[in-house]
Amino acid sequence: MTRTHFSHVKHWVFDLDNTLYPVEARLFDQVRARMTDYVMDKLKLGRSEADRLRHDYWRRYGTTLAGLMQEHGIEPGPYLAHVHDISFDTLVPDAVLAGHIAGLPGRRIVYTNGSAAYAARVLAARGLSGVFDAVYGVEHAGFRPKPERAAFETVFARDGLQADLAAMFEDDPRNLTEPHAMGMRTVHVAPERDAGLHIHHHTDDLSGFLAKLV
Repeated sequence: MTRTHFSHVKHWVFDLDNTLYPVEARLFDQVRARMTDYVMDKLKLGRSEADRLRHDYWRRYGTTLAGLMQEHGIEPGPYLAHVHDISFDTLVPDAVLAGHIAGLPGRRIVYTNGSAAYAARVLAARGLSGVFDAVYGVEHAGFRPKPERAAFETVFARDGLQADLAAMFEDDPRNLTEPHAMGMRTVHVAPERDAGLHIHHHTDDLSGFLAKLV
């Protein structure tokens, strides 16, 4: 039945972190640590308070960056460069996943709350360079983050994406709420299922899930 649920899909949208690589790679742990370091340095806070504020802004604004921009006027460029200056040694190429994504009918894009430059490095480390038709970062949404409706609308308009003919793959269930409301097919990619009614499908194995569609 899974394939029939996607028979209409012509636009395939993939989040990046913890979606196009396994959670076990713990890549985003490095990013979070560098976020906390940045907050410590710019706001002159101790680590525990900076880490609390990092998480609080993520919860309230969608990303830590959005909170820092709103509350403190932080410039996004230097922040993004700092937090994404990490090691990619835990990532390994996945030719099987690349083949499954390449076999999807229609247009395939990446849309991340990180920067497009960071996404390109992750894709290269995963052997996914050239698999996607476009890669969009938070800068392409005017630094408005998922889960804001305006962020999705900006990126999708830029790409010419038709929501009712699209599917979204994402690890953060919050970021599937607006795609669902826009008429997209939603897939939660995570170790544990979320019970939200805005989630059509769940998988802890993206490659295995995609194998059912191609």
